[in-house]
Amino acid sequence: MHSQPAGGRNRPTRRAVLGTIAGVAAAGVAGGYAWEHSGRGGDDRGGAAAAGTGSGPSAPPTGGHSFERLSAPDRTVVRSADGGTLATFTDGARTAVLTGASRTFSEPRTTEASVTTDAWVRVLPHTWQRGMEKSAWFKGWFRKALGDTSPDVFAVAFEYSSVGAADKHNAAGVRYAGTAHFGPRNSKVNNPLDFAYHDEQSDFYDYLGVPWTFPDGTRVQPEKDRYGDVDCSGFQRLVWGYRMGLPLHNTNTRGTGLPRRAFAIAAYGPGRLVIPDTGEQPTDLGALQPGDLVFFAIIKERPGFIDHCGMYIGLDDQGRHRFYSSRSAANGPTLGDLSGRSLLDGTDFYARGFRAARRL
Repeated sequence: MHSQPAGGRNRPTRRAVLGTIAGVAAAGVAGGYAWEHSGRGGDDRGGAAAAGTGSGPSAPPTGGHSFERLSAPDRTVVRSADGGTLATFTDGARTAVLTGASRTFSEPRTTEASVTTDAWVRVLPHTWQRGMEKSAWFKGWFRKALGDTSPDVFAVAFEYSSVGAADKHNAAGVRYAGTAHFGPRNSKVNNPLDFAYHDEQSDFYDYLGVPWTFPDGTRVQPEKDRYGDVDCSGFQRLVWGYRMGLPLHNTNTRGTGLPRRAFAIAAYGPGRLVIPDTGEQPTDLGALQPGDLVFFAIIKERPGFIDHCGMYIGLDDQGRHRFYSSRSAANGPTLGDLSGRSLLDGTDFYARGFRAARRL
């Protein structure tokens, strides 16, 4: 089926990283990202009506469906009458993956690879627990979700592609979607493929350009020179928190919802770890599903420190496990191969630094 001053003010800048920069895609390919799809829908999680981005999961099956329990991780799988997978719900997580129309994601400016997937990633109103398929809320939610044509997590994430995404504004005039960049230019670094060429520390409220008050009462102000910017963890907070409604907090410790930095999300984030950090590159990726957050240790002087995160989007057209993250070399969200291929398997830069995965 599926292809398979706040917070960041105290974080250190990236220093020298593992090895030499490798895996650069051919730079002369025509730019822009492409998302091939059919149909249009409508809905938005940023406060304003927005054009949809593709036909969603299939209409409710006419032959009925059944529920199956699987383990590693513990989860409930919904099967159609012919045995096909309709949806997967993981215990302890709010991420739901439904099967629907195939979509192809590509980014010709930075890679020749593309990802074609029938996975539609949505957020449940409640954390999944065994037996919830019997609850009244689930029956209503599932019936609607099977035919939902509104943007899912992937659709929302690609509304920020560094190589081209249309601006969208809410009723208050806030640009809540559109091309995102990684951070301001770092004048101390001359190599555009260096990981510090654009400065990190930009969170979701910097991208939005609006003040933000967190549940604990902490109020933060955006930095003007970071407007439209999000670093790797800021991008995940923008998508999963601001757009999809998961709670956010502004510390790097335990709390309700997504903390600020990559290492804190890996250690203390909501949901459950599906690949724990053993300090080594995982070789068994069978537990991954689309939408999982993936984490990397890429600082040469701190080989055990998680300093980058992305979103797993599935198998690319070469059968490789590909992810999507905000990065300096691409200057924003990318599935491409500038300054390291966006791969979890093999011996490329990010694959060597891959350490863990969490399902929100």
